[in-house]
Amino acid sequence: MTIVILSPRVEARAFFVFGDSLVDHGNNNYLVTTARADTPPYGIDFPTHLPTAGQALGSELLLPYLSPELTGKKLLVGANFASAGIGILNDTGIQFVNILRMFQQFEFFQEYQQRVAVHIGAEQTKKLVNEALVLITVGGNDFVNNYFLVPNSLRSIGLCPAELALRGENGQCSDELQQAANLYNPQLTEMIKELNNQYGSDIFIAANTGRMNADFLSNPQAFGFTNSKEACCGQGPYNGLGLCTSLSNLCSNRDEYVFWDPFHPSERVNGYLAQQILNGSTQYMNPMNLSTILALDSKT
Repeated sequence: MTIVILSPRVEARAFFVFGDSLVDHGNNNYLVTTARADTPPYGIDFPTHLPTAGQALGSELLLPYLSPELTGKKLLVGANFASAGIGILNDTGIQFVNILRMFQQFEFFQEYQQRVAVHIGAEQTKKLVNEALVLITVGGNDFVNNYFLVPNSLRSIGLCPAELALRGENGQCSDELQQAANLYNPQLTEMIKELNNQYGSDIFIAANTGRMNADFLSNPQAFGFTNSKEACCGQGPYNGLGLCTSLSNLCSNRDEYVFWDPFHPSERVNGYLAQQILNGSTQYMNPMNLSTILALDSKT
């Protein structure tokens, strides 16, 4: 589930991110947990080939909230509170023990506002938050961890190498997962409509990333991919078992793979998903894409 929340018009917005491993920018690297990505081969395509090099690429990147670098003026840009392994339900990801569940992410968000208020005061902090852009990506782990797979596994619904390795038949993704998504997604869209009606403005946007992923799976060649079933990094059938580690199989042509590891899309896919959120049709974005709603907002 991916939801974008847009506040009223403003020239420059703070940006806040909440959710799971699909948007965790490094918070788990500061926690004692196995749900982290701070060892090779993660980061292999950064200039330094190090998994933490992303923070060194430029100050414009949104920092994880637990980063010691998030101080002073950098706080005014926003923060990423996401944590790999979590779900909407508090017991999702219990096998990872020390992760930031949704209620903890929101508690840190409250703490964040207190820290910002020290620099710009309570009123300006309230204004900064009220005018911010918020991204929430969460929910897949609740379905797969709690209802479809063994307790010690981590999966995101719709990302198939792990499902093919454990549940797939004849190279096909699990019908149960797709059926669950087909039941859930229309209800999410309806909830977005109700929220926007309640507030009298299109400030909530739903991104159907499951349908976007389905495009790659059904016709990968159309997007320049040669492999839509195997993970680039992993082991076992379809490279879909366990975690991606320095001992795992690793592909050399990462841009040709839909999946980076058994659970997550490749960097190239993530770029496509971001473009769809910005510019995609109502087939993927409801009620409209982010660029359209920002343009409309600038005219009001």
